[in-house]
Amino acid sequence: MLKNFRITAILEGISYLLLFLVGMPLKYIFAHTATNMVIGYIHGFLFILYVILAVLVCYRKGWNLKRFFLLFIAALLPFGTFYAEKKYLREG
Repeated sequence: MLKNFRITAILEGISYLLLFLVGMPLKYIFAHTATNMVIGYIHGFLFILYVILAVLVCYRKGWNLKRFFLLFIAALLPFGTFYAEKKYLREG
């Protein structure tokens, strides 16, 4: 399950950056909303999946509420999930 969470964290981070770097400029500069909508739906799905997996992994690993809170905050910050994956989700 940790491996799936790591993959989801990376994909969620990529979708977040795509939303900011591709979707938003297309929407606000070129008035093209379709791309933003597609990326937004994908990002929304990955965000929800990330939070659900964070809850499940924290529960199964016996991690405390502080670690869950850090993982959750990481999903709200650009590049945050990449940092969380590197610092908290790698084993060994």
